[in-house]
Amino acid sequence: MSDSIERVKCLIIGSGPAGYSAAIYAARADLHPVLYTGMQMGGQLTTTTEVDNYPGYPKGTDGTAMMEDFKNQAERFGTDVRFGMATEVDFSKEIGGIHKVTIDGSKVIEAKTVIISTGATAKYLGIESEQRLIGGGVSACATCDGFFYKGQDVIVIGGGDTAAEESTYLANICRKVTVLVRKDYMRASKAMQHRVNKTENLEVMYNTELEEVLGDNVVEGVRVFNNVTGEKTELPVTGVFVAIGHKPNTDIFKGIIDMDDVGYLITKGKTTKTNIPGVFAAGDVQDKEYRQAITAAGTGCMAALDAERYMGSLI
Repeated sequence: MSDSIERVKCLIIGSGPAGYSAAIYAARADLHPVLYTGMQMGGQLTTTTEVDNYPGYPKGTDGTAMMEDFKNQAERFGTDVRFGMATEVDFSKEIGGIHKVTIDGSKVIEAKTVIISTGATAKYLGIESEQRLIGGGVSACATCDGFFYKGQDVIVIGGGDTAAEESTYLANICRKVTVLVRKDYMRASKAMQHRVNKTENLEVMYNTELEEVLGDNVVEGVRVFNNVTGEKTELPVTGVFVAIGHKPNTDIFKGIIDMDDVGYLITKGKTTKTNIPGVFAAGDVQDKEYRQAITAAGTGCMAALDAERYMGSLI
């Protein structure tokens, strides 16, 4: 039940590179955006200790500091950044219609335009030692963090295309890559399996699962076990890359916004437009291919420009 209603031109749901970039452009376009951060302010990037591949940071930075920079820049142009989570939506299907979004189950925001940048959540195994060492050698993004393990030994967990892609990518920069596959076969496409099998410094261990990540503050190795024989083995690695997929944060949009069978929001052509007029999607919530901070920021910019043009078309 609503206890208050507020009307805005542009509502941004979710922070991170996409949300904050959308806010910067929307604010500069006098859309007076209101941004709700979600429960994880700054998004997935705040779980990354070092960011070395984002332009403009020649000495690198860490994810939390970078997202604070993004937030400060968005606020400098007038974005109203608030802590809160969208819990329900009621989108109008009419051009020029009013979209209603409920925040934290009580406050209702009525908006002419909505930019969704709720991101996607990397799937992890849920092992205590794995969770404890996220950012200390455990990662869910090889293209983000692989550089820091140049010349070292790492493992990749997973048997699909993502695991195959990440392991072959890492094999170009790491001394040795070991892939742990819990079944006796890889689910990856035949082409990707051929690429894995042809990579000399890449070994696949089938019927193998992670039991524990070893180390106090950083990864010093892993203990794995064969799920057929029960045999346990310790591998002296410094990096653990979990590649078992991502889950887009789109549950509240099901049945309302068009999405694929996994849950990623579908946008039209080269735009950020969804099937709902005035509702746009940016960042990992609609991108399952690249999932980089810079591509998320780019689509955030696009979403704000699309929102500005949409507002202009209503005049």
